[in-house]
Amino acid sequence: MIKNAAACILTIAISLVLLTTVWQTSRYSRLEETVQQLDRKQYAIITVNKRLISGITVLSTPERIERVALEDLKMRKARPDEIMRIELKKGDLGG
Repeated sequence: MIKNAAACILTIAISLVLLTTVWQTSRYSRLEETVQQLDRKQYAIITVNKRLISGITVLSTPERIERVALEDLKMRKARPDEIMRIELKKGDLGG
């Protein structure tokens, strides 16, 4: 009788260990797939970010800014008599 009870308990324990192993394996597989999806998203975001940085670099060149100012916005370079220099001393508003 004791041997039968021990055998039943051992059988149940082994079954629980196997079920736990299967559960952990499936959980690991799902987590691994999630990590792979996040890696792909991160790669895509990094690629887009590189393109955006490249675009910013092109758009912010001094030559392009000057061309847009002169041609599109109809601006002109200031004459020397139109330039006003402002000095701020330490402790004043800007210093």
